[in-house]
Amino acid sequence: MTYFDNGATTFYKPPEVIGAVTTALTRLSANAGRAGHALSMRCGTLVVRARERAAEFFGCPNPDRVVFCYNCTDALNIAIQGYLTNKGGHIVTTALEHNSVLRPLHELERRRIISLTVLQPDHTGRITATAVASALKATTTLVAVTHISNVTGAINPVSQIGEVTSRYNIPLLVDAAQSAGYIPIDMRENNIDFLAIAPHKGVHAPQGVGVLLIGNRHNITATRYGGTGSSSRSLYQPADYPESLESGTLPLPAVAGFLAGLNYTAKHQASHSAHLANLGHRLDNHLSQLKNIIRYNPPNSLGSIFTLNIGNYYSGEVSDILSEQYNICVRGGLHCAPLAHTYLGTLERGAVRISLGVDNTADDVDYLANALKEISG
Repeated sequence: MTYFDNGATTFYKPPEVIGAVTTALTRLSANAGRAGHALSMRCGTLVVRARERAAEFFGCPNPDRVVFCYNCTDALNIAIQGYLTNKGGHIVTTALEHNSVLRPLHELERRRIISLTVLQPDHTGRITATAVASALKATTTLVAVTHISNVTGAINPVSQIGEVTSRYNIPLLVDAAQSAGYIPIDMRENNIDFLAIAPHKGVHAPQGVGVLLIGNRHNITATRYGGTGSSSRSLYQPADYPESLESGTLPLPAVAGFLAGLNYTAKHQASHSAHLANLGHRLDNHLSQLKNIIRYNPPNSLGSIFTLNIGNYYSGEVSDILSEQYNICVRGGLHCAPLAHTYLGTLERGAVRISLGVDNTADDVDYLANALKEISG
């Protein structure tokens, strides 16, 4: 099998991550923060270390504001609903967003809790800071932007957008599902107030945990209620982070894998970036020589994501052929981002997404290119 669906989840999990998960399952099967015995305390220490490492890695000002969630979708929902449900106002977002952002925002709009402006990409395929600034109103209470489009790989200028939102004291929510681990992110430097990440992608952690990092300037109220291991006499949710947003048992094996993945990524990020750039350049050269290929990546895009269609094929047909005849894994369809496909004109047939991974080789890329050549004729 040759795997090119790393935009959905990275196939490669380093030995450090596998070892951390295995150790958590075999030696740390206790409930962190729910008892005073030694094993529970050891689990709690691991969770604290993971919060501290994540805060350091992503420039979050306070480790207590690193919140563990079900996944990145859950992190985005907590940020959006926890900030907006009792606040309302006007929201600015973009047509490049994943449904993890679009659906909760449109649901709040349908309930008439918020009003919504959806920005279209410019001729470069990006959302500019100028466009964001032009869309702001006196009633704007949140700007929600994806860092990297999961469809086109377009990299939005988050730092410039953060300068705009910070100037008007409007919180900035960044969906970093496709960028965390691939591109350095510093919440302080980029004026990011809420950052949602998917550890099972660029950080090479296991599935089963998402992370929401919250800056110091704005707060989020609870969206779920339950046991937190603290203030148990009270019938109300604790107000302090992270307990206010974390109810129930934490997924300790996934958190352990996340911590190991962060350490692994910090050590190898530069070499991985160079490797992916070389592979991307190689694939780009191959694709430029093929007939009947329609490509959708803008100039300023992540070099490891390639989005295309072939001739009159539906994207699902191409992905099925690659899977069944060549044992190659890619992603076809709408990628849970309907407005991005509307912008590209591919809402009916979707698009084929090829997302490279750090374990891919030049031979893998050549094999894929040859398969695409045979399909395209």
